[in-house]
Amino acid sequence: MSATPSHSEPRFRRILLKLSGEALLGNQDSGIDPEILFRVAAEALEVQQSGVQVAVVIGGGNLFRGAGLAEKGMDRVRGDQMGMLATVMNSLAMQDAIEKLGGQCRIMTALGIDQIGERYAAHQARRYLESGNVVICAAGTGNPFFTTDTAASLRAVELQCDLLLKATKVDGIYDADPKKNPAAKRFDRLSFSDAIQRQLGVMDLTAMVMCRDNKLPLGVFDMFAPGALAAIVRGESVGTLVEV
Repeated sequence: MSATPSHSEPRFRRILLKLSGEALLGNQDSGIDPEILFRVAAEALEVQQSGVQVAVVIGGGNLFRGAGLAEKGMDRVRGDQMGMLATVMNSLAMQDAIEKLGGQCRIMTALGIDQIGERYAAHQARRYLESGNVVICAAGTGNPFFTTDTAASLRAVELQCDLLLKATKVDGIYDADPKKNPAAKRFDRLSFSDAIQRQLGVMDLTAMVMCRDNKLPLGVFDMFAPGALAAIVRGESVGTLVEV
C-alpha cells in the first residue's frame, strides 16, 4: 500500500479486520469451513504478536441473509435481527479458533446476550485491545437496515483504529469484476471520492462516507493470499488502499 519499509516493524498500531460471512464458507454451500476459520485466526494472531492491536467484525451471510427473506415477505427488522444473530455465531467460532491457538479473545455484542459476550462499549473494547485481547465486535450495529460493512467502519472509528481492512476473495479493487472481465484494471491506491463516484462497490455508501469523513484509511486485500495481512500491517504494497 506504500513503499515497503526497511524493517519489519508494524506500520499500524491498531486495525479492524472486516470478514464477510461468505469468506468462511470455503468450498462449502453453507456453514463454516474449519480450515479457513483456523487459518484466518492464525494470521490475526500473527499480526497481533507483532505488536498490532486487532479488532474483528464478521458478517453472517454464510449462515443467514435477512435481506433475502425480507424480499420474500418477512418483516425486514426481524430478518435483520436474525442476521445479527448469525454474526454472533460466526464470532463464537472465531473466538474458539483464536483461543485454541493460544490467543486471548473477547466478544462484545451490540445486542444484550450476556452468556455469550458482554455488551459493546468502545472504551472497554479499547482496554481489552490494549491488554492483549483480540476483540470481536458482533451483532452489527445492533440496528436493522445497516450492513456489517457499516458496522465495521463505525467500530473502527470508535476504537480509534489506524486502518480498516476488508478481506475479500480478490486482490484489491478493480474497475470491473475481474472474474467476468479479464481486462479489468486493479487500483493500487484510490481516494474515497473516486471510489464513491465510480460506484466501485467496495463497501456500501454509508461505510465509505464514514471512513472518508473520519480520515480512516481502508485497505482491501485477498484474504486467501498467505501472509497478506502481515505484509499490510508492515506497510507493504498489498491490495488497494483507499484514502482521503
